[in-house]
Amino acid sequence: MKILVVDDERVLVKGIKFNLENEGYQVVTGTDGIQAVELARMERPDLILLDVMMPGIDGMQACMKIREFSDVPVIMLTAKSEDMDKIMGFECGADDYVTKPFNVLELKARIKALLRRSAGKGGDRRYRDPEETISIGHIVLDRVSRDAKREGLPAELTAKEFELLELLMSNPGRVFSREQLMDQVWGYEYQGDYRTVDVHIRRLREKVELVPASPQYILTKWGVGYYFRSE
Repeated sequence: MKILVVDDERVLVKGIKFNLENEGYQVVTGTDGIQAVELARMERPDLILLDVMMPGIDGMQACMKIREFSDVPVIMLTAKSEDMDKIMGFECGADDYVTKPFNVLELKARIKALLRRSAGKGGDRRYRDPEETISIGHIVLDRVSRDAKREGLPAELTAKEFELLELLMSNPGRVFSREQLMDQVWGYEYQGDYRTVDVHIRRLREKVELVPASPQYILTKWGVGYYFRSE
């Protein structure tokens, strides 16, 4: 597995690289946002660790540019810990968020969790249902290509958005709480509030619903959670 680490703190990058290589990962490094985009395109890493505050373009801008051509899992690294900063990171397409200073063991655990979820075109969950394609209403999801379409047109989903949609469409009518969605999609106990789920649900609606403000399929069960309407 190849991991791209981009941070302008060279000592930190060196330490992360050392620890990840000891785990058997191939590590590519960069020091600014422009390099992050270029290396993501050329090296095609399996996961990206991306600092928020960098010269050139910042990590959030870099993440948005990377999302234009890749759904590779992205973990944002930052000294900021405010909830709004985290939400902005998720809005830009990040899959996870680690606040500096962090424990390297926790970082490695989060990396393994994301890689496990993204490996095998959706992880173990894909093998529990023999169907390779799920079609409900105007939304079609292809587990093999990890593509989704709305009325025949591609819906550009991030890795987490795809996995969230796959889980909901695989269980039409079943209501999932935020905690259940976080556990099954993110794969570990999230250290923060569950508004992360709300952000991803809103982004999913914008990409697959015909009228996002009045969704037909990704619905809310007030006081409980979210579900995908069965036809």
